[in-house]
Amino acid sequence: MRIETIVVGPLEVNCYIAWDPETMEGIVVDPGAEGKRIERVVEITGVKLKYIVNTHGHVDHIGANKDIKEAFPDALLVIHEEDLKLLENALNSFIAPMVGAKASPEPDQLLKEGDTISFGGITLEVLHTPGHTPGSICLATEGLIFTGDTLFAGSVGRVDLPYSEPDKLIPSIKNKLLKFPDDTVILPGHGPSSTIGREKRYNPFLREGFLLL
Repeated sequence: MRIETIVVGPLEVNCYIAWDPETMEGIVVDPGAEGKRIERVVEITGVKLKYIVNTHGHVDHIGANKDIKEAFPDALLVIHEEDLKLLENALNSFIAPMVGAKASPEPDQLLKEGDTISFGGITLEVLHTPGHTPGSICLATEGLIFTGDTLFAGSVGRVDLPYSEPDKLIPSIKNKLLKFPDDTVILPGHGPSSTIGREKRYNPFLREGFLLL
């Protein structure tokens, strides 16, 4: 799998373009802003876009859905079913004008735990990891997880926002993500990449007894 990272918007969201180099089929993960810039990268790389994937419904991660869907109408827009409300109301966020967000189209498919997203010879498993939002997801394949705003290098997703579920975030991470091999790379929604092993050892939020709020 080839991956191109584009850091977009004032909140520096990691938008990922991932594709199978043999078939050139691919996906875009979290087109949060700067839709024209994302579109150009897709076109330059020659990726045949099959999916537009939102790891959750916050406006900084979905703000360019409309641009990407209009540019690539055959790509399926997907998000977890429990974040549909957030997606539909994303423009109510006070940061929507800051990121230049546009109202998202309706999703083509609502995801749930255990669903898969396939492009070329690559399959990503949908892991439902509530906490940051009710419908936060991660996307896992051998050796790699797109973690959205669930798990960061040295940190975890915020749980002081509307619809956050503080009691669910750490269990989501421990029960769904930390079971992967230590050398599994994580690609988060903001900031640098890391590995599961590094986060087990050094992430202070994952220590026993740590209180998020």
